Amino acid sequence: MDLSLKEERELPSEFLDRDVKVDFYLPCNVHDSSEISLLLINDGQELEKLGLQKMLDQLYKESSITPVLCVAIHAGKARKSEYGTAKILDYKGRGDKAEAYTKFIFEELLPFIRTNFLIPQFKEKAFLGFSLGGLSAIDICWNYPEEFSKVGVFSGSFWWRIKDQQDKNYSDDIHRIMHQQIKTGNYHPWLKFFFECGAADEEDDRNNNGIIDSIDDTLDLIKELVEKGYDEDNDICYLQINDGKHDVETWARAMPTFLKWGWGRGV
Repeated sequence: MDLSLKEERELPSEFLDRDVKVDFYLPCNVHDSSEISLLLINDGQELEKLGLQKMLDQLYKESSITPVLCVAIHAGKARKSEYGTAKILDYKGRGDKAEAYTKFIFEELLPFIRTNFLIPQFKEKAFLGFSLGGLSAIDICWNYPEEFSKVGVFSGSFWWRIKDQQDKNYSDDIHRIMHQQIKTGNYHPWLKFFFECGAADEEDDRNNNGIIDSIDDTLDLIKELVEKGYDEDNDICYLQINDGKHDVETWARAMPTFLKWGWGRGV
């Protein structure tokens, strides 16, 4: 018996000037809607390959997690424009539609969810993304902390920067955009963070320290969060998959850990 139900919809977006395909993974047999949490997921087109519904059914069958409405938002053709950081473009001008994507989330998607699924108030809201979609997720959560309590980033694109690393004046400490947002931002004690990296995410090692850039960038971001006041043991979870790659198969291996971290019974 299925313990979750998948519904596919298309939402016309004025902000993005396109129809946005969205898949909704609804928990079944929930008697009190106020017990349902909301998880928004970027790159929703990957969730079928990832096997999310089967995964959710298994976790519900085991009573491993509390009810979560998973909302898989399919990326459009302008993914690199929509999934950047909304306040700051990268050095190539990418992310120019990230502000519009943020408006789509708050002014079109969330009202649609509340109206169509008759859930006026979720227990909590969270955002998850993969790669550049992970950067988008944490950017939105960091800048709208009153809306969210958790964020998950798998193989996050934390290299996103305002200056080309080939520039002689480039500095990791100054030019990585998300790191600077955290460094100059405020501490929001209710926020929790989950990060996943694969040791084979990539091969680049720009500072030649023997650690690939994706891991370096993620660990440096965690350092910024700790400096801001977040507890590395209680507020932050870091999962490194030693044979993990930058692909859906690796993210599928990390997903149950993330779901149980966020919504495990007794958590």
